[in-house]
Amino acid sequence: VQLVESGGGMVQPGGSLRLSCAASGFNLHYYAVSWFRQAPGKEREGVVCITSSIDPDDRVYSTDSVRGRFTLSRDNAKNAVYLQMNSLTPEDTAVYYCAADLFPTQIPEQLLQTTDNTSHSYWGQGTQVTVSS
Repeated sequence: VQLVESGGGMVQPGGSLRLSCAASGFNLHYYAVSWFRQAPGKEREGVVCITSSIDPDDRVYSTDSVRGRFTLSRDNAKNAVYLQMNSLTPEDTAVYYCAADLFPTQIPEQLLQTTDNTSHSYWGQGTQVTVSS
């Protein structure tokens, strides 16, 4: 049972990357999925969250730092969530983590404030994103 991120790498400023968060051993369909990132020497921050597929409040919430540039989508057939990152800047350089929460009582905005990995149902190992010319 695990979450695995992939798709990280190095990209030039202004470029795009798509990160994947794939679940094995459980159905991601029922989970809210959040992405966090942590840059060297900085605190971990939540960036974008998608509610579970069965949540009546079916939405994606993004923090100010990535709104309009980062989007989330689900592929229930592949049991995965994708983070599309556009217009990347060097400030987006970080290790990116995905987290999954089963029937959370918190709204997406609150889930993104919960940066402690032990507070989530599942937490991935992270994937490095480097934005540099």
